[in-house]
Parts: sequence; C-alpha cells; structure tokens
Amino acid sequence: MAHLSISSAEFQKGFGRYREAALREPVTITNHGRDSLVLMGVEEYRRLKRCERRVMGLDDFSETDIAAIAASEAPAEASAFDDERL
Repeated sequence: MAHLSISSAEFQKGFGRYREAALREPVTITNHGRDSLVLMGVEEYRRLKRCERRVMGLDDFSETDIAAIAASEAPAEASAFDDERL
C-alpha cells in the first residue's frame, strides 16, 4: 500500500484533499519532521482492529488449558504463516 507523508501545516491547509487521500492510502502527518499521526479511512481502521490480539499470561490458563495446548498440533497448512512477523 502506498504511503503519503505531509507536514501538519500542509495538512491544515489541505484538509479536504488529504481526507480524500486517506480513503485510498494512509496519510502520515509529521510535526517538526517527525511522524506524529496517521490518518486512514474507517474501513482500514476497522480491519486493523479486527487483527488486534489479546495477550494472555500463563496465569490466565487453567491446568487443563495448558495440557490441551501442550498436546495440540498445528495443521500442516499453518506452516504458510511461519515467516510472518508483527
């Protein structure tokens, strides 16, 4: 996905244009030359929220849960995700 980067001053001057651009691609808004905000369409935001993961600690699992996880095996097709990184 393409990525547009603009200063906060430019964003203020051209809000309408960048609002429309954000529906097609993320728009990074910089402040003093540093990335500050990212403007994106609501559909992209919702997609990212669906990808959010809840992190659980070991204390969140019962002994039965831990035994079931230890005994489980990932299906062969899951190996397609071995190289994914966050």
